[in-house]
Amino acid sequence: MASIAEKGGGVFEGIKLLLCENPLPPLAEAVVAAQAETPRSNYYTEPFSAPLRDFIAESVNVPPRLVHINAGSELILRQIFQRIGQRVHLLTPTYPLFPEIAGQYSETRLRPEKDFVFDLDDLLIPDGTTLVVIVNPNNPNGGVYDMSPLAGLLARHRQTYFLVDEAFIGLAGESVAHLVPKHSNLLVTRTLSKAHSLAGFRVGYAILPQDWAEDLNTHNDAYPLARPSQAAALATLQHEDKILQRAVKLRGWTEDLATQIRSLGVRAFASQTYFFLADFTPHRADDIAQRLRERGIYIKPLNDPALGSGFMRVTTALPEDNARVVLALREVL
Repeated sequence: MASIAEKGGGVFEGIKLLLCENPLPPLAEAVVAAQAETPRSNYYTEPFSAPLRDFIAESVNVPPRLVHINAGSELILRQIFQRIGQRVHLLTPTYPLFPEIAGQYSETRLRPEKDFVFDLDDLLIPDGTTLVVIVNPNNPNGGVYDMSPLAGLLARHRQTYFLVDEAFIGLAGESVAHLVPKHSNLLVTRTLSKAHSLAGFRVGYAILPQDWAEDLNTHNDAYPLARPSQAAALATLQHEDKILQRAVKLRGWTEDLATQIRSLGVRAFASQTYFFLADFTPHRADDIAQRLRERGIYIKPLNDPALGSGFMRVTTALPEDNARVVLALREVL
């Protein structure tokens, strides 16, 4: 399964670049908050993680009743697809979970010859589509969309739901979560696993029309998060200024890594996140991945037949680890 491969790594000891994990640890404030709550883990949290839900609602400027919280955004995404994922339209390449869990899907291809840039004004949606998925910033290339055409798309396709997955919105891009109260066919999902460095705490949430939020709250655990997870999430979101500062640092490391990889004759595409696509053609990405793994670096080929065998998503590590990656690539290539 693609989603399992996306998560892989397990007990691998070395530099892991395949998961889009943030190389920076959680904020110190998050660690302290989680530690403080751990002795109280014999108690449940408030129903529906109310303190966190209320804080998110205020931050996004939506009513709390439109917020659904769960143990990671993948749970939320799977349930959305179970309900309306019969005929999905994707902008590809995309997060590999989506084609895996869609009943059937059509696609609009993002083209490497256009640096994976696409104007949503040009998006054509097939008749009968139940769900359109827009990932912003997009995974795996790290580009962002101009979201200004979205309101028009929502109005023209009132019978079609639009899911905007903002997993990486803490790094770049224009959020559309504030539009949810105005559009009954707009769903927005987010995670604290990426920009906020809380992957191991498993915190995801969605901004949804009221009937959707009530449905998901009704059909999920009323206590979705462990107490340390909820505390870490609140402490992190209360220091969003530090997350933004870290995002600048991460993008700098990413561009430095991309520049060094380009110096090896590899095409590395522009990104506004901490990962980017690289085309190693005429080399095969799976061969390179295997040889890097032998050198203590875990990365995986993109395996997108439409792009060819040379493509790989590269995630920044810490600068000293990036130097090891470049050295290993120089040997391999």
